[in-house]
Amino acid sequence: MSVAASQAPASAEGLPEIRTDAAGHVEVRGTDHIPADERHGKPRELFWVWLSANVVYLYFVIGGVLVLLGLGIWEALAVTVLGNLWWIAVGWLAVSGPASGTPSVTIMRAMFGVRGNRVFGAGLGVVIGIFFEVINIAFATLATIALLAHLGIGLPPGGEWGVLVVVAALSFGISVYGHATIIKLSPIFTIALAVCFVLLGVFVMQAAHFDYTPAPLSGGDHWGALILGFAVVAANPLSWGTGADYARYLPASVSKRAVMGWTALGGFLPAVLIAALGVFAGTAVDMTDPQLSLAQIVPAWFYPVFLFVIVLGSITNNVLCAYSTGLYFQALGGRLGRTPRAWTVVITGLVATAIAAYPLFIAPNFLDTFNSALELSVTVLGPLVAVYAVDILVRRNRYDGLALEDQSPTSPFWYRAGIYWPGVMAMVIASTLAVLMANTTLYEGPIAQALSGADLSAIAGPVVAGGVYALLWFTTRPYREVTARPTALTVDAPASATTDATEVAA
Repeated sequence: MSVAASQAPASAEGLPEIRTDAAGHVEVRGTDHIPADERHGKPRELFWVWLSANVVYLYFVIGGVLVLLGLGIWEALAVTVLGNLWWIAVGWLAVSGPASGTPSVTIMRAMFGVRGNRVFGAGLGVVIGIFFEVINIAFATLATIALLAHLGIGLPPGGEWGVLVVVAALSFGISVYGHATIIKLSPIFTIALAVCFVLLGVFVMQAAHFDYTPAPLSGGDHWGALILGFAVVAANPLSWGTGADYARYLPASVSKRAVMGWTALGGFLPAVLIAALGVFAGTAVDMTDPQLSLAQIVPAWFYPVFLFVIVLGSITNNVLCAYSTGLYFQALGGRLGRTPRAWTVVITGLVATAIAAYPLFIAPNFLDTFNSALELSVTVLGPLVAVYAVDILVRRNRYDGLALEDQSPTSPFWYRAGIYWPGVMAMVIASTLAVLMANTTLYEGPIAQALSGADLSAIAGPVVAGGVYALLWFTTRPYREVTARPTALTVDAPASATTDATEVAA
């Protein structure tokens, strides 16, 4: 595999033209700035990118989890819609991509500082990215093993480990090639998956019990289940603080409304519709093991198709997970920062594959492990997205991509000792509060206990993080003075005329 620039046909001068982002070729760019002459594409392409990554079995499981929590049909559907409104925030974050020409993890240097970002941006990103890669690999591996068994293909002793390796290789292959290849293949994957899920929807709705009534819960337990369900649903859109990664190749002049809208819609639609199918399926079958129990309500010929959908959907979701995780890894700095993006995808993919063996072959109950991890992830994901979203707002989406690329002590984003304390303090305060408010199957924070089990982490974490960051941003250097804020500058002010390069429009 070569990570050198792909060679295009010779130009008129006889010299080869360098294509840094061409489908079928390994993408050259990583966390660095995309120059204006390399920008291309239209906002509507983002719809297909996010749609293909979210037509997945994961949402079906989440819908079933809401029923297992004891929610009624309409309550579960309402929680599904409300929790997925966080996709609007994902769309908002995406507008920073065309403005800066850099991925999200590079932009985060503006809110945490060069060194602070290596922990609160890149560091957290690698951990969260690998976590979701593990989930996708686990789902795909279990479905592949079930598909082989259904087809009468027996595995030798230890053969499941071979399945894990093959699934992982397929999961990360497309991500290695990068942005243009993802854009090219997204519509194809979307159509194939959508057709299968439409058929699944027909069978599920035929078997669903629309008069389903869950066992009654006490007042406190009922509200606790509703809020916990919201946290489970919200965890997935909150994990996508990487919208700029796929929008950064768009021209800087592109419509921000279009970037935001297509990104949010591409994630929101499948998340809501597929989770709704999971809710209705939960009224007819046991959703503690939906992969097996669903065979009771679908025709025999469709069951292997359903298993294949789990495999393919998990792989398409992992395409974006692995791509962004590779960028996060590259942003850790030092020698790691000089590792080509394609190889960082491979490295993080190998780590995720090794970790996936635990929930697959060691953990006593994969669904419990999955639920607990997903619930707790909100405690850091919510604050991170909130800080990012507020930073875009207070800076009016003005980012200097070249300055963001600079990690030296002379960088305008070095701040004090490489750390921007408003961002760091907002994350620490909000995440700590969210952990104290969390209520999972393995852990219940003291505040959650005092509130009869209500888990407010998915609400309080982002609100506190955004509020603290905005307050500190306006009361600490370098933006304590009104004249130092981006709102006081004209868009066409030259970089040399400003005191902080973050204030220059990309």
